[in-house]
Amino acid sequence: MSVRILALVGSLRAGSHNRQLAEASVKLAPEGAEINLFEGLAEIPFYNEDIDVEGNVPAAAARLREAAASADALLLFSPEYNGTIPAVLKNAIDWLSRPYGASALKDKPLAVVGTAYGQFGGVWAQDETRKAAGIAGAKVLEDIKLSIPGSVVRFAETHPADDTEVAAQLTEIIGRIHGEAGAPVAA
Repeated sequence: MSVRILALVGSLRAGSHNRQLAEASVKLAPEGAEINLFEGLAEIPFYNEDIDVEGNVPAAAARLREAAASADALLLFSPEYNGTIPAVLKNAIDWLSRPYGASALKDKPLAVVGTAYGQFGGVWAQDETRKAAGIAGAKVLEDIKLSIPGSVVRFAETHPADDTEVAAQLTEIIGRIHGEAGAPVAA
């Protein structure tokens, strides 16, 4: 049985190191784990209950909900913007939190990782992302953490998939998410 993991990236920048980290996770996914990188967070309007009407949900938000509903787990990649979660990632969580009590996140394993330029690698943003996802109904895997500091320097000439330490950490994280969402990864 293949476990489907939906990846959301909190940076819209084409050259984002968090996007590269997500791409690395797709490349490093072990047998039995399929990571789908969601495209289109930029097209989702800010959450507004007035436009979240059954049968008339904006198409981009509906696609996000469908992708999350069909996933077995989620892996969020968060940079840190001014000490907190990027708006695009928070907005995705807000859309996924509805309908209340029956959201696409309800009881799904979810982990948050990321990289940032600062010396702590985006820890504050990742903590805020975990908090928001948990309140939205996800089963946040609190002990899965990866905060890579100094992204601008560390990944200036090396893609995260080619960084031996990062690749090993990502592979372990994906294996743990896979185990939470389904069966253990085949060795």
